[in-house]
Amino acid sequence: MMAVSQPMLEKDSDDCSLLPLVHDVIKCMDKDKDGQDVHQELMKLKTKIQKAREQISNMPGIDSSPQEQQQQLATLREQVRTKNQLLQKYKSLCMFDVPKAS
Repeated sequence: MMAVSQPMLEKDSDDCSLLPLVHDVIKCMDKDKDGQDVHQELMKLKTKIQKAREQISNMPGIDSSPQEQQQQLATLREQVRTKNQLLQKYKSLCMFDVPKAS
């Protein structure tokens, strides 16, 4: 099974909290009665929600069912177990011992 490369996310994309933007919208609603600032804050919120939707749709495995994901996980765990066994076997052969410099 091949490894899936994960796309690099923008540095600020780690912040998925919408609460600060909702708070800003509410503050603007209290201060600004004509709605220009409210509209601007709502656009920021809408943009952030759209970015979150795009990131979710681009996540690896999002199109797999939970059963498929569990099967992949079991397969990968088996591969790790086998590789660890091989690693222990090769370590015990002492092929990787490096003589110490005197």
